[in-house]
Amino acid sequence: MRKLISILILSLLVNFAMGQNSIKTSAKYICPPCNASCDGIEHDSPGVCPHCNMVYVRKDFSKTIAFYLQDGVEVLDFAGPMEVFAYAGYEVFTVSATQKPIRSQGILTVTPDYSIENAPKADILAFFGGNSAAAYKNKKVIDWIKSQEDVQYYFSVCTGAFVLAESGILDGKTATTFHNSLDDLESQYPEVDVRKNVRFVDNGKVITTAGISAGIDGALHLVAKLQGLNAAKRTAYYMEYDNWNIGDGLILATDNPYNVPSKPDLSIFEGTYEYKDNTHLVLAYDEANGNLNAKIQGTNYPIYHEKEDLFSDTNSQPVFFKRNEKNEIVGYELIENTRLFKKLN
Repeated sequence: MRKLISILILSLLVNFAMGQNSIKTSAKYICPPCNASCDGIEHDSPGVCPHCNMVYVRKDFSKTIAFYLQDGVEVLDFAGPMEVFAYAGYEVFTVSATQKPIRSQGILTVTPDYSIENAPKADILAFFGGNSAAAYKNKKVIDWIKSQEDVQYYFSVCTGAFVLAESGILDGKTATTFHNSLDDLESQYPEVDVRKNVRFVDNGKVITTAGISAGIDGALHLVAKLQGLNAAKRTAYYMEYDNWNIGDGLILATDNPYNVPSKPDLSIFEGTYEYKDNTHLVLAYDEANGNLNAKIQGTNYPIYHEKEDLFSDTNSQPVFFKRNEKNEIVGYELIENTRLFKKLN
């Protein structure tokens, strides 16, 4: 019996060690796609790309997203979410009925990467407003949407919801759209539960948003679902989207990224600390956003709580807070078990 117990314990220790090792070594990080030579480089840890100054993202979090664009598409409908998804590390490509150039709002000329005849498979399909009838009244486009397999998420902005409705994807689901088109969506597709006065609606696999700027909120919400709330916060910070009201939508899905068992009190980390080059920083608790704010030479930088005394900065680099034997915060380390930047008061 003792021999059997010893074997079991040894097996558990080996499995635990292997698990710990896989956590440390399996994750690879890449630069968000920017059409430069750095796109193909893999890294073993988080950081910032020295070529394009973008924050690395975990390779296994990356998704492919097909943006279907029709002639007359609203610029910010697709450009806002495109900025969100690109910074979050997703590979975005454009698709249209043909590969002929289209005009966004009669101003911006866009040449689609693919047509519906040759577009590759995507993890996420996205549709946008602005002359959306050119898409949802085109039978070939609707047939193409219906033929797509293993789509993980459907996403629409503004009247792009009509494309999803015409494809049957919104049947029996709750949705929203541009405020001037809510009644039309409700009357044309009675099987859809249309909601007013919401920025976005999350059904789980299907996310629809209100018009134009609301697409940014919906895109940040999808990033939060896929990568965690801190990834969405970093994206919003990078975009200087300062007025983002986190979670301001109708969430019907079970994977709500804003549900936390208990909101930690981060005020215990407030104070003045040593910093690099004999300077100092001041940490203040931003209760509204659940972060710390580090004021360095007059500029605020958010510090995101990960777990317990572990935080991360805007570049995904870890910040390790340390305590003394009395459980008091005494400082932080930027690299664990190296220099301690002391808490001054």
